Amino acid sequence: MPKIYLSPSTQESNPYITGSGSEEYNMNRLADALEPYLYANGIRFVRNTPDMSAASSIAQANRLGGFDFYLALHSNAAAPENSGSVRGVLVFYYPTSAEGKRAAELFAANLKRVYPLPDLVRTVPTTALGEVRQPKYPANLLELGYHDNYADAAWVENNMDAIARELARSLTEYFGLPFIEPQPVVQGTVSTSGSPLRLRAYPSAAGQTIALMPNGVPVTVYGAWQGWNTVEYNGNLGYAAEAYIES
Repeated sequence: MPKIYLSPSTQESNPYITGSGSEEYNMNRLADALEPYLYANGIRFVRNTPDMSAASSIAQANRLGGFDFYLALHSNAAAPENSGSVRGVLVFYYPTSAEGKRAAELFAANLKRVYPLPDLVRTVPTTALGEVRQPKYPANLLELGYHDNYADAAWVENNMDAIARELARSLTEYFGLPFIEPQPVVQGTVSTSGSPLRLRAYPSAAGQTIALMPNGVPVTVYGAWQGWNTVEYNGNLGYAAEAYIES
């Protein structure tokens, strides 16, 4: 199953013009909204913490290893002479990273579905940002509106779930997975005739087997799609045939 490093902003000194809180606060709210979509879509993740920095987030991701993508969530601010007058969403990627560019194009296309000025959503190659230059993995840094612009700041604050949905949709398209809406998390039990149930990397009988789940073991169910459940078992996240999960 794919695994990402999720890095919401740690910039607590950047206030939202609306007074709702800082960039760090709002990007962590967005990461909170994104988590149920990641679980429902079988995307494992490690997330930084507010006491970290961009540099320590990069270092942690590189030290831990095993990630397929690095996603940094930020909001923007204009230069002082233009403060409050600039709007838009920017998706940064490293210019020589084909996979980073592919992901950036997916994020931009899907964010246009929810940002009120879709023509102002664009991808930007850069070598200046550490969070796209330094991770060992394909990486994007998203500047989700301008927090010094009232309309943009309000858009972020009032559309957390809609933004999270499009971020998750983009990740599923990047990883070649179906998009699954999250559902209330429930506890289930494997119920077969006695043989173990396969936990798979893709919701198909042809999907790679991640683990074998014995009859009667408890599992956590995060989503459902065309006869399959997204489930977690013994630390493994994947898909199992819905007919053999009792809740």
